Amino acid sequence: MTMTAAGERTRLRKVVIAEPLFEPHLARLRQQFPDLQVVLVAAPELAGEIGDADAVVAWGLSRDDLAAARRLKWFQTISTGVENQPLPELAERNILVTNNSGVCATNIAEHLMAMILAFARQLPHLIRGQVEHEWRDQSTRARVFEIEGQTVFVVGLGDIGLAFAERASAFGMRVVGVRRRRDGATPRAVGELVAVDDLGEALVRADHVAICLPLTDRTRHLFDAALLGCLKPSAYLYNIGRGGIVDTAALVEALRAGRLAGAGLDVTDPEPLPPDSPLWEMENVLLTSHTSGGTPRHWDRATDVLATNIARFQAGDTLVNRVDLREGY
Repeated sequence: MTMTAAGERTRLRKVVIAEPLFEPHLARLRQQFPDLQVVLVAAPELAGEIGDADAVVAWGLSRDDLAAARRLKWFQTISTGVENQPLPELAERNILVTNNSGVCATNIAEHLMAMILAFARQLPHLIRGQVEHEWRDQSTRARVFEIEGQTVFVVGLGDIGLAFAERASAFGMRVVGVRRRRDGATPRAVGELVAVDDLGEALVRADHVAICLPLTDRTRHLFDAALLGCLKPSAYLYNIGRGGIVDTAALVEALRAGRLAGAGLDVTDPEPLPPDSPLWEMENVLLTSHTSGGTPRHWDRATDVLATNIARFQAGDTLVNRVDLREGY
């Protein structure tokens, strides 16, 4: 329950949305919460409205924004990851932080399946042939494979990881879920659980590895040269989490040396990827420029989350998608 220092439940009076919310979504919020002042501003104009805001909805808050937000009780980020937010300052002021976890789960899970199927059917090889006006029938037939019966490790079982696990299972893949601990119920569509600490010895069984993790101090460069070395040469690595989870130099070396069959990278480190990165030229690499989160249904789902949390805040209930500021996700 949201309480003041005196033990009284607080309520929102003004919510500032620093995003290009579409008119139907804004109208929905104003109709559902007629006693709440809902202000829509362009991101550069946030500073002019944040002083008396009880809640802010934005991609991010700067430390200057936070210092100016004298009444701020709750920050809703449009992103899922919060690694770029001023988490220590937010924690010091006991400001609630929620994210948009789940909003992009469907489209990112589909994006992951698209990358796996692209490698299975050798689409990168064929598309390069199309660009070069070269008919690559025989060279392609020798490379294709089927994903039914193959093993995919899903590293991170949040909304995205679980949505992907269901789709991979539907394609007949064996799904191994990876999370911090093996205790607790095994999610539907996951055939086996592996703890992160045991990941190295288990990875030898992987045909595909999908990274669906947030970037935290624990996960930065989790996939370093040592962990990448646990994969068999026929395995493929996919990253839709954050680029910093993978050691880019180690990944490039593994791909060059043939110790890894390929990589599907929606995120990279650094990002954007520099034009001189060797990853651009590798035929066994798919680069999708951090586009997996794109969907025309984004604001429908984001507004659902926001409306749910406004109602919960006003009722004194626990908010959904609350971020643990100590853990960083």
